[in-house]
Amino acid sequence: MSGHRARNIVFVFSDQHRWCSTGFGGSRQVRTPYMDRMADEGVVFDLAVSNIPVCTPWRAALLTGQYPLTTGMFMNDVRLPADRPTLGTVLRAAGYDTAYIGKWHLDGPSRSGFTPPGPRRQGFDFWAVGNCTHDYMRSLYYRDSEAPLYWDGYDAEAQTSLAIDYIRARSRDRPFALVLSWGPPHNPYDAVPARYLDLYPPEEVEVRPNCPDPARTDLAGYYAHITALDDQLARLGGVLDELGLMDETIFVYTSDHGDMLGSQGRQRKQHPWDESIRVPFVMRCPDQADQAAQADQAGQAGQAHAGLRIGTPFNVVDIMPTLLGLAGIPVPGSCEGRDHAPAVRGEAFTGNDAAYIMSIAPFSEYRGQPWRGIRTAGHTYVRNLDGPWLLYDNREDPCQLSNLAGREEYADLQRRLDDQLHQEMARRGDALLPAGHYLERFGYEVNEAGAIPHDNAVPPPGRRGSPDHGGTT
Repeated sequence: MSGHRARNIVFVFSDQHRWCSTGFGGSRQVRTPYMDRMADEGVVFDLAVSNIPVCTPWRAALLTGQYPLTTGMFMNDVRLPADRPTLGTVLRAAGYDTAYIGKWHLDGPSRSGFTPPGPRRQGFDFWAVGNCTHDYMRSLYYRDSEAPLYWDGYDAEAQTSLAIDYIRARSRDRPFALVLSWGPPHNPYDAVPARYLDLYPPEEVEVRPNCPDPARTDLAGYYAHITALDDQLARLGGVLDELGLMDETIFVYTSDHGDMLGSQGRQRKQHPWDESIRVPFVMRCPDQADQAAQADQAGQAGQAHAGLRIGTPFNVVDIMPTLLGLAGIPVPGSCEGRDHAPAVRGEAFTGNDAAYIMSIAPFSEYRGQPWRGIRTAGHTYVRNLDGPWLLYDNREDPCQLSNLAGREEYADLQRRLDDQLHQEMARRGDALLPAGHYLERFGYEVNEAGAIPHDNAVPPPGRRGSPDHGGTT
């Protein structure tokens, strides 16, 4: 453990939660009191970016620390190869109990299929997982047999209950690493308990200035999901406090990508605007072992730099090396991201100049051109196949209302950012070619929506979950 106290990891992420729909991210309406408390008491990456803002590619980058063109994981519904180190395999090799609960979406086109014990679980031993579903009130999952199980009620609540049971059962003699993956606030936006919908009357919902034709009912349901998830995060954090584990646990909340919800006249994800690429990333983190020991002796919490806000870009490929760095575990050489643990510890750290962002082979809700871009602390710059497409000054124009691309007075800025983007592309061996080039290179066949054909068939009724599994009987 490289001189560090052994640390648990509780890594929680949702699906499609954008940065601006949190209290600590600037919303005046969305109720996220526990996330806001985590921000006050812990560390926030203010510019956490989803490199390729869609589900399967983000999850693959999370687990491997590698970019999509390295893994081939740039489409939904393809299987993550089991031939490289992952967060799960590295932690297990370091002596951790490993667990994964919730949505997986890394096991190929059978969204309702069973992932058997073994390499396809990527190092996670405790397993209560559905590959992909958004039926939040009757959500399918599996344990260690092919018998389908169903979460009881709102799946995020049932999944959190099982996560709490898992934590309570852990021995203090061995560290554990738990990944909890929630499906909301991804649409359907109304699949949330009524008590949360009641908090957000559609006619009163907060609308972004860049949203010309708001779907208020969708926004209300989206905000309701987020508040429901905040309550579940609070339950989880409460148990860590109750068991005295908070000050020896790296506790993270984030999301895989955002949701346009009508901003820029667009929906969902795969877009380069902040509503799609920018996500919350907040963590409670133990301090260094010697500092924590001093704090324990003084009867104080051993937490790293409460209220620290880190403003440099933090990309999804940086998550795995950063978690390992904080836990004192060597980072595999296969990782292409950077270990930002020094920044979390408050040490001198330069950080990333930019987060590299992309859409390689657009599909389903976004059928526009492929694009590549960079999100720096101050600017967003994006090219598509036709050339420069978007340029925003995000400090002066945080809602990205004024596209500066092609304007003569910003030619020098555009040239500098274009050079920076091409340097990133050269580092990744990426030439911004049409989607067909990459589909052929990796042998992917797509349907009329440009997507990998997938199977949503629900298995026939079998044994259902028992109460201790968070399922129904």
